[in-house]
Amino acid sequence: MERLFVKLEDIVRDSPLLMRALTGARELNAPDWLIVSGAIYQTVLNALTFRPHDCGIKDFDLFYFDGSDLSYEAEDLRIQRVRAIFAQDIADRVELRNQARVHLWFQEKFGEPYEPLGSTEESLLRFVSPIGAVGVRLEANGALTIVAPFGLEDLFALHMRPNPIRRLSPQFAAIAGGVRARWPEVTMINEAGAFPAGR
Repeated sequence: MERLFVKLEDIVRDSPLLMRALTGARELNAPDWLIVSGAIYQTVLNALTFRPHDCGIKDFDLFYFDGSDLSYEAEDLRIQRVRAIFAQDIADRVELRNQARVHLWFQEKFGEPYEPLGSTEESLLRFVSPIGAVGVRLEANGALTIVAPFGLEDLFALHMRPNPIRRLSPQFAAIAGGVRARWPEVTMINEAGAFPAGR
C-alpha cells in the first residue's frame, strides 16, 4: 500500500501541468482543499500506459470545504479568484466546488439524493468508482498529501469498478465509457467480475 502512494507521488511530481495546478490551488488556499478525480487518476493512467502526462485530461476538479457560508455567491468569489491566480491555460479548466454545499444542488442536477458532507475527504467516499476517489494537496513545505479512502490498488491495476459502499450511480456507465474510450487498457469490473470486452 505505501509503495503505491510513493509511486503516485512520483507520477504527480513528474507532471508539470498537474504540479502547476497544485501550486495555484495552494496559492488560492481555500479551506480543506484537494485536487481530486480525473486530473489525478487520469495522470496515473497516462503514466501506466505510456501516454503524455496530460493526455485526455479535460479539467482540474478543485474541491474545498467551507461550512461557514453555503451561498453560491461565496463560492463564486473564490471562482473569480481562480481566474486571477491560475495561469490562463489552467484557469479555464479549474472546476472549483465547495463540498459543504453540494447537497443543495446535487439531486436536482443528477437525480440522486445527497446527504450533507462533513469534509472534502468525505466527498471521495461518494465518488462513482474507487479509481477516481483520490485527492492530492500540495502543502506549504512542498510535501504532497494524498487522500485515497479506497486505496490505490484498483488504480494501479487499471481496474474500474462501481463504488462498493453506495448504490450504483446512474452516471457510472457514462463515466466508465468515457474512461474506456480514452484508456482502452482499463478493465471494467462489476460484482460478477470483468465486464465483457467492449463494454
